[in-house]
Amino acid sequence: MDYFEYRDGALWAEDKRVTDLMETFGTPLYVYSAKTLRRHYNAFDEALGGLSHLACFSVKANSNISLLRLLGRLGAGVDIVSGGELHRALTAGIDPGKIVFSGVGKQAHEIREALAAGILMFNVESVQELEHIGRIAAALKTQARISIRINPDVDPETHPYISTGLKKNKFGLDMRDAADAYLLARDHPAIDPVGMDCHIGSQLTRIGPFVEALEKLLAFADRLARSGVGIRYLDLGGGLGITYNEEAPPLPADLGRAIAGALAERDLTVILEPGRAIAGNAGILVTRVLYTKKTRAKNFVIVDAAMNDLVRPSLYGAYHRIGEVVPGGRESMMVDVVGPICESSDFLAQDRMLPAMEPGEGLAVFSAGAYGFTMSSQYNSRPRAAEVIVDGERVTLARRRETYQDLVALEM
Repeated sequence: MDYFEYRDGALWAEDKRVTDLMETFGTPLYVYSAKTLRRHYNAFDEALGGLSHLACFSVKANSNISLLRLLGRLGAGVDIVSGGELHRALTAGIDPGKIVFSGVGKQAHEIREALAAGILMFNVESVQELEHIGRIAAALKTQARISIRINPDVDPETHPYISTGLKKNKFGLDMRDAADAYLLARDHPAIDPVGMDCHIGSQLTRIGPFVEALEKLLAFADRLARSGVGIRYLDLGGGLGITYNEEAPPLPADLGRAIAGALAERDLTVILEPGRAIAGNAGILVTRVLYTKKTRAKNFVIVDAAMNDLVRPSLYGAYHRIGEVVPGGRESMMVDVVGPICESSDFLAQDRMLPAMEPGEGLAVFSAGAYGFTMSSQYNSRPRAAEVIVDGERVTLARRRETYQDLVALEM
């Protein structure tokens, strides 16, 4: 559920008309609903309420500092994949003891920064990385808490670009290699193997793959215990899907029940890393119609947002629902919604039935709160969009619109 709704003949974000936001902040504009973010985070927190648990928001989904601060005040931890995301999390006031560092390519300076901050643990993806973390921790005369990411070879039944738990994926270790890595970690004086990690993919619409992976991890944890490796944290990653079109993904409560049933009588702290499921439907991208164009083959609605603002449709063929900011009750027609960028792949929607539009009118691209702004760029030297957070009637400018000077500031 989200708090973007049509009433009084217009689209509202909580208690603010989207038309008013367009006039105040311009377009393209990312609009986030604080009430939706709280609702979705609490759904995960409550789903695991009967277990020792930690919900770590996946920063790669949306790294805006104001948004991270809002979630941190609710008790959220974060899952990071870079030193820059660590810096954002600390700037937002996230407790370092609730930060998990994932990713296959951690650099030496990032490892040192994370150790200095006192993060909860590293999710280790290879033996060389494990050895590298050990050397750095030893040089700093500290001990690095780690988990090893297991690749359980479970098909998440999602888009191949966001599948991460198959043998052919670059992530994690299979269980045979992971067993040797855990023994290496057990015997290393500067490493404390406290956890086990798994992430099988994103935009999952079934519980089955989660349960299959969990069963494999628990059996593996029992094997490790017999070798003197005691796992205290079980990180199941994220990946629970959201509704973009007609998907009907399971609820966090469904996932929580499945996990609780499998973990009965086990002394483990469960970590989940939801990103899209918290932020995805908590944000929209608002854009303004520049022109309409009719050719013998197509009808085009040309808007001021583009693939540099929201790349998912071009990158994944992803579907985002699009609606008028102020419905006009006009007859619908088949159109492509496209942006100003000089690429044929610059589209927000193709072959979509939308009411006839006029220049100056607004469109809202829904479910844009995750992997929207974080994947945006300055391609074609386009300044990136502004971001606002609406909380009831209060509006916070969470990131100002970039200027032409911002585009060249690092080149002068």
